[in-house]
Amino acid sequence: MKQLMSFMKDESGATAIEYGLIAGLIAVVIITAVTSSGTSLEGVFDSVSSELGKV
Repeated sequence: MKQLMSFMKDESGATAIEYGLIAGLIAVVIITAVTSSGTSLEGVFDSVSSELGKV
């Protein structure tokens, strides 16, 4: 019975899950930011390339 009670009071697994969720959310934010900035940079490089092609 003591082992069961100590198992139910142990919250270390819940903490690990919380840290995992936070790391996952941070990764999603980083991926979204890199993807959107990559699309913007593609437009800039396309315009620079077209201007250099006119010369």
